[in-house]
Amino acid sequence: QVQLAESGGGLVQPGGSLRLSCTVSGSIFRINFMGWFRQASGTQRDIVAGIFRGGATSYADSVKGRFTISADDAMNTVYLQMNNLKPEDTAVYYCKMISTRDYWGQGTPVTVSS
Repeated sequence: QVQLAESGGGLVQPGGSLRLSCTVSGSIFRINFMGWFRQASGTQRDIVAGIFRGGATSYADSVKGRFTISADDAMNTVYLQMNNLKPEDTAVYYCKMISTRDYWGQGTPVTVSS
């Protein structure tokens, strides 16, 4: 059974940093995409950053220059380094993996507040 486990969320002051991790377990044929999405209270789930097989990355405009996505060679673990965090970054962050189908993690909450 394939599972995604996120970690690294928490409470941080504005301007601070957090590093999220997402680890894939179970039998996977091939991972084509790993991404981070976030959902604030009362809003839809939006993409934050993604990394494709081969290494290409993409970012939402709101996080460009502040967040960095990376993965290990097998893409079994993906990271999201979040710097200069702002209150509007507060949300539950979800990891998504695309292989032969889509898989989602359970989410890890991030709160940016003084």
